[in-house]
Amino acid sequence: MSSLTAESAGLARAAARELTFGLGATSREVRGWRARAQEIPDPLLRADALAALARKRGNIHGAALFWTLPRRRNHDLLRALVAYEVLADYLDCVSERGAGRGLQNGAQLHVALTEALDPRVGTSDYYRHHIGAQDGGYARALVQSCRARAARLPSYEPVRGLLAEAASMSTVLALNHEPDPARRERALREWAQERWPQSRDARSAGHDSGEPSWFERTAGASAWLTVLALLARAAEPARGAHARRDAERTYATYLHWIAPVGGMLDSLGDIGEDAARGQHSYIAHYPSLEVAVERVSELVRRSLSEARALPDGARHAALAACMIAFYLSKDSMRTPELRASARELRRAGGPLVELLVPVLRLWRTAYGQRSA
Repeated sequence: MSSLTAESAGLARAAARELTFGLGATSREVRGWRARAQEIPDPLLRADALAALARKRGNIHGAALFWTLPRRRNHDLLRALVAYEVLADYLDCVSERGAGRGLQNGAQLHVALTEALDPRVGTSDYYRHHIGAQDGGYARALVQSCRARAARLPSYEPVRGLLAEAASMSTVLALNHEPDPARRERALREWAQERWPQSRDARSAGHDSGEPSWFERTAGASAWLTVLALLARAAEPARGAHARRDAERTYATYLHWIAPVGGMLDSLGDIGEDAARGQHSYIAHYPSLEVAVERVSELVRRSLSEARALPDGARHAALAACMIAFYLSKDSMRTPELRASARELRRAGGPLVELLVPVLRLWRTAYGQRSA
């Protein structure tokens, strides 16, 4: 066994242990929010909340995995991660179902994701444009739980500004669900141009410089992984200027590399479903599937390299590998249309991703998440 393979096998075993570490605590949190969701008076909102908890369980456990990044386990961090992910998944479902109500409705709903990270501000009427919606305080309870737990993290203050900046990008989620393709394309381009004026047009796709293109960046902003990584960074002991510096490096690495990989792999796994339902697909911005796989493979390699360069880089790289393997373990990745693409992407991820994919297939089977 080569040194690289031996190292990868060791990391895979550690990552597999981390996948189950805290599983009971995460499940207890989810059960609590499910009980709260069952009390939502509005039948459609109740259905959205329960569906998000059932169908997106993998997202919740993936978010909880960020609990393993700090050297010491912090239960406030775990609860904040779970509450934030449950809130984001719920709002995504509500926004998608209510897309016909207009972009203002989706934007107002997702204000909750920013308020969930700042205890200094009040809470808004998230359903201002969702006439007659009554969730029995479900969204506000998630917001208040997340902000209370986040504020207790030892390095919350040095990280708070970056958390707010990362959370503010949640406004793009409403644009993803705009049903009119032309209007959606225009809105997404405008949003990306405002955030990243230097981003080039999709025709260049950022390939010449290796930098992410506008739609790759936008896909990354849709994934909110940067928020989860910053919450984990806030759980590390405060170290003055070092805390801010480490947070800035984490922010840049996740926003520009790791989160775009998550967004594009998620989109690739849903490509058939999105096409059948006429929904927006980030992977479809590439001129062909072959170009998409080549480019996403490049992003996979770069994201793992950038993760290893962070403080505690081995932990970040293992977590990024888990994320990549999670998306590649979906049933759709084993269909004739995507099997070869998935194989190429696994190779791009290296031995650790190759070893984790079957582990995560077993997890998906055990928890009924094979197609989620």
